[in-house]
Amino acid sequence: MTRRFAAATLSFSALLALTACGADSSADASSKQVTLTIGDQAKTLQTIVAASDALKGATYKVKWAEFEGAAPLYQAVQAGAADTTYSADLPALQALSGGVKFKNVAALKNDGRHVGIVVGKNSGIDSVKDLKGQKVVVSSAKGSIAEYLLANVLKQNGLSYSDVKVQYLLPTDAQAAFASGKIKAWATFGVYQAVGLQQGGKLLVDGADGRVSGYGFVGASDEALADAPKKAALTDFLKRLGTALKWTSTHQDAYAKAIETRNGADASVAKTLASAAYSKVLPITDDVNTTVQGVADLMNSIGVLDPNVDVAESADTSLLN
Repeated sequence: MTRRFAAATLSFSALLALTACGADSSADASSKQVTLTIGDQAKTLQTIVAASDALKGATYKVKWAEFEGAAPLYQAVQAGAADTTYSADLPALQALSGGVKFKNVAALKNDGRHVGIVVGKNSGIDSVKDLKGQKVVVSSAKGSIAEYLLANVLKQNGLSYSDVKVQYLLPTDAQAAFASGKIKAWATFGVYQAVGLQQGGKLLVDGADGRVSGYGFVGASDEALADAPKKAALTDFLKRLGTALKWTSTHQDAYAKAIETRNGADASVAKTLASAAYSKVLPITDDVNTTVQGVADLMNSIGVLDPNVDVAESADTSLLN
């Protein structure tokens, strides 16, 4: 395991224990032919798939490997405890840069509103330029999508990355510190962004209008891709996931209710998450690669992504076309 991932590595037994927490999902649970262990964050994919009944009729089994953030998910893939990855673009790039053996196999797309910089109501920060000289907490680790948003909006406002003091905190720790007023500015995402706003925070800026790429990726370990039956099952899973994501965009109330039930979110947070979810599974095209290469190049230029990643070479486009 590379030094970048070794710092936060979970023991292999702990990874397996986390993997085992997810329930099997299949129309044919007795089948032992193929089992996919799908990596997930905060039960996001599991909730979508279960609520939309997307696995009905599947002939393989699915186990869910649930993690709080992208870094431990990629550690699980590195350790062989998960077959697939799921994250925004930059965590995938960071993992590739760190030597994790996987390929991106499908792109996800949303409007970028799921990531934002939230500031305290009494922080005195009213614009991006007010961040100069401030400490900004980034969740969850170096190379998160929230960090890209921060870097990009600083650049767009004539500031350099060195104009702010960055501190990395896992989302749950940052959430507690933000609620107690110990954090003025917090670059975060998803449920944590929604909760921060619910706790009285103010949205300084989000990732809409191209401030983040809006792309995420599902990836697969090199080992899973080399296993022909698993690869075939994963191809089917990606198509079913695409159907499930379309369902979320046309059944937002039902999806929000599923988030409440399965994730323990209250109604307002669930509604926010439902409206900002990825809505499409797409093949990885030249346009996707070009856009995400721009993300990689910016983060490499500020020393966050080192070495840089060739995005096109990091994809396996044979599953979706």
